[in-house]
Amino acid sequence: MSGRTRDRACPERTCVGCRKRAARTELLRIVAIKDECVPDPRGTLPGRGAYVHPTLVCLDQAVRRRAFTRALRAPGALDTKALRQYVEQATVAEQATR
Repeated sequence: MSGRTRDRACPERTCVGCRKRAARTELLRIVAIKDECVPDPRGTLPGRGAYVHPTLVCLDQAVRRRAFTRALRAPGALDTKALRQYVEQATVAEQATR
């Protein structure tokens, strides 16, 4: 045997809210468009991205620590209203499926 496995390596990213490492598929990618944080669930939007767990706890920590501004290298404060709305809807949908 060549020692190779058929399993592909799963890329890991760090959540900017809780600073824990997780698989990229478990995190939500965030992109700055103008002065707003926009969720990028498909991971296809251009530009620098930051990753956060799609929970309100991690989102609140990231906002409190101003982690999005640093991670996305934005010159000023970023609006997170659309991001918060997306995470709240995702949380409600997840709880409805349980």
